[in-house]
Amino acid sequence: MVDRKKDVIRETDAEAVRLAKTLIRSARFGALAVIEPGTGAPLASRVGVATDSDGAPLILVSMLSAHTGALLADPRCSLLVGEPGKGDPLAHPRITLVCRARRLEHGAEEHQRAERRYLNRNPKARLYAGLGDFSIFRLEPERASLNGGFGKAYLLDRADLIIAGPIVEDLAAGEQSALDHMNADHLDAIAVYALHFARAEGDGWVATGFDAEGMDLAAGDSVCRVFFPEPLKAARDLRTVLVDMAKTGRAAGYSQGR
Repeated sequence: MVDRKKDVIRETDAEAVRLAKTLIRSARFGALAVIEPGTGAPLASRVGVATDSDGAPLILVSMLSAHTGALLADPRCSLLVGEPGKGDPLAHPRITLVCRARRLEHGAEEHQRAERRYLNRNPKARLYAGLGDFSIFRLEPERASLNGGFGKAYLLDRADLIIAGPIVEDLAAGEQSALDHMNADHLDAIAVYALHFARAEGDGWVATGFDAEGMDLAAGDSVCRVFFPEPLKAARDLRTVLVDMAKTGRAAGYSQGR
């Protein structure tokens, strides 16, 4: 009798999709693997990471870097994100995205949005983002492999990872004004989002991004992802959802001082 190999890939469910999106949206850096021109050998490097409004990863790289030349020669690449914590690093979740890189043209509307979102997430990059030899690449996910920990392997496709529909552009158009307003006048509410909904710790939390499914928050080098109770149906719903979530968190006893 021949033993059949056990299928280790689990069926992709809503929990796996949310974990995948959390890992991507929460990433500050990742390991980028490219194909070295001439040799075809794999070449990996660490890059700073942010996400576009629809969830696609964004990287800001120098044209002098070996991995940038590789992307221009062959856009196929993969990005690994997911930070290890205490103990066995292999016990912590991570996701590898198989992507095609696309360089965004300076001055184009999508470049302006991507640069704004990247710098909101990585403010120290302002020191070099404006230099002529730096470019933003958008990594278009085609599929992904999620390892949620021992015995928790999933395969995801683009539709599992990317937000689609008019709301993406509609919300992005007013995103910065909403961020500026919240960070100027409602830091107490942002603290509630971080402490209650993300179970984060510490203070100094600010909002770095809004999208149709949730918000990204940061406090120094710490980041967290907060999902809305339900995805927004229209951009105008953002304010109502933020108010309701602040009320919910405060009712549970969370505030700036806690």
